[in-house]
Amino acid sequence: MRSALVGATGDRLELDAYLKDFDKHFWNAGSAGFWKLERRQTFRESGVKSWEAFFRGEWGKALSLISEQRGHYERYFRKIADHGFGLHRVRVVEEPITPYLQWELHLLRLKEQCGEDTRVVGLDGIALLESDGTLPEIAIIGSSVLYEIIYDGDGNLIGGTKYTDRGVIAECKRIILGLYESGERLNSFFGRRVASLPDPAVHNLRA
Repeated sequence: MRSALVGATGDRLELDAYLKDFDKHFWNAGSAGFWKLERRQTFRESGVKSWEAFFRGEWGKALSLISEQRGHYERYFRKIADHGFGLHRVRVVEEPITPYLQWELHLLRLKEQCGEDTRVVGLDGIALLESDGTLPEIAIIGSSVLYEIIYDGDGNLIGGTKYTDRGVIAECKRIILGLYESGERLNSFFGRRVASLPDPAVHNLRA
């Protein structure tokens, strides 16, 4: 996938421009839907109350705040359905599961219960795809817009690169669909690997 983007021409968007452009296209995804590939194992989610509680080491509070978002996500995914598309995610999970990812998987489980469609793949599932470099963070809207989502070294969102070449988009979507089809449903993975995990140790993240 990395090689497909290297040879393509994209427009680098700083954070505000990226968010504005993304929102403009998102609600017009159409029947092709929205597809996201998440590869990084740690992000920073400043401004998200449940993440901030997790980051402070308040795991019980973090889970409670996630639960309180159920109504919000039920309305959000109902709106997505009313616009005639679905939201699909492929989440790469390395072992051992990072503290951040333990938190995120709880959030993704809630989103799945409200309408998101998520599959999980491990490192074995992506090994051949990373022969030319680590998989990028990708969002594809419909069949006409692809963003490589850009983060700084600490995992803060700083913008994205927008691609509109339909050949590039089709090739990246083909790869994501392949991972999706080989992946494990989030609900199954969560019950098997996440539900019984002890509270994450996050003191080192605040150093």
